[in-house]
Formats: sequence, structure tokens, C-alpha cells
Amino acid sequence: MSISYMDYTSPNVQFAYDVNNSLFFKKDSRNFINVLSINQLNTLGNVSLLDIYLSTGNVVEPHIHQNASELVYCISGAAVVSLINPFTKELLNFPIQPGQVANVPQGWWHYEVASVDNTHLLAIFDAPIPEFIGGSDLLRLTPASVLAHTYCLDEAQVKETLAPITKTVFIGPPNDCKTGQVQGKAAANPMASPTVQPTAYPAVNPLANPAFANPGYYNQPEYGHQPRQNVYYQQPVIGNGWYYNN
Repeated sequence: MSISYMDYTSPNVQFAYDVNNSLFFKKDSRNFINVLSINQLNTLGNVSLLDIYLSTGNVVEPHIHQNASELVYCISGAAVVSLINPFTKELLNFPIQPGQVANVPQGWWHYEVASVDNTHLLAIFDAPIPEFIGGSDLLRLTPASVLAHTYCLDEAQVKETLAPITKTVFIGPPNDCKTGQVQGKAAANPMASPTVQPTAYPAVNPLANPAFANPGYYNQPEYGHQPRQNVYYQQPVIGNGWYYNN
């Protein structure tokens, strides 16, 4: 529990807020994110949330939260929460439906893909303001020459490939994405060939099967009574991407 220094006798103290009045990002009328942090509700303490609405195939872009863990709760619809375990080098995909959750440890690379229309997710963070570092920013701000040299790539091809990324994407694909850029099975179904399926789930395509059965999260020891590992906090801190500075 966080220590509160709030003066609860102050006339400025807040105990309620309408999250619908705090838009964080909007792609269109079916794909947008509202935010609640200590900036909106000053009695929150060490917690914040993103209220996420997505239609089929839309993606909360690959990103990290350097200062917070994220608990993704599905309110309606269905989505796949994907994360990379930096210690086992595995890509893990967790399909969730209403009432189900997936947890992303602090600083881990992850993304969410809606598998049906009218998907509504609640992302809850253990920080007063979650910091966001998007993959789009890492790709567009790292010089193509550095990427090409580091990974033995063709610099001209790197520049051409990354040129359309001119700002933080947040929810992709962007509205100005050319039709040809999203055609093909890989683009239409980003989960068609996941690298690793988590042990508790059958090896299926979660986007092709939105009516995924209860995967039994709570039968896994890592979701139950294991002691918390300090290894999460040994990861380097990168950048200072506050939501509200974007």
C-alpha cells in the first residue's frame, strides 16, 4: 500500500471522476483510449488505468511501461495479450474474454490485439501515472544507419520500411495506412504464427477462435502463491515517456 500525503480536508480533494471525459488517444469512433491517473483524480495514490476500446484486428502497439506492471482485464469482446519473456526468450500469447485477465510484469515488451469488434479492455497499473514507451518511437527515432549496422541490414531498405512511421502509433494500423501495406495473411491475422504458445493453452490461433474456452489461469503456479521475484526490478530503465507528454 502506498503512503498518502493527501490532505483529505482540502477543498480540492477528489473522490470521483468520469473517465469518459479524459481521452488519451483516439484513432476513430471504435478505437480509442481513455485514461485515469493522479492527474485526473488526486486521491488515487499508486494506481492508474487505461480504458481501451478496440475493433477487430486493431492493436495497442508493442510497448513497455518502465515504471509499472499492467493487469489487463477484458470487460467485453475478446483480445489476445502477447508479451515477450526476456528471461526465457519466449513470445507468450494469452487470449482473454470477459472476466479474464492477463498480467504483464513491469518493463516487459507486450501488445494487445482485438479478436472481435466492440472489445473493451481495462488496463490497471501500479503507478500513479504509467510511463509509455512505444515501439513506433524506438523504430522511428533510432537512426537507420545504426539499425542497419547493428543487425547487418540494408540501410536503404531499413529507411524505406520505417519511413511511414512518423509519430507514436498507439493503436495500429494507422488510419493513413495504405491498403497494400495491410494485405496478406500476416497483416490480416497478426497472431497466425505465434512463436510460442503458453503451456496452459492449446496450440490454436486465438484470433480465429474468439470463443476460446476458459484457459484456466488459476491452475498455473505463477498466477497463484509463488513469492514475487526481484528480477523484475533488475531491468534497465529506458527513457521517460510520460503519457501526458505525448
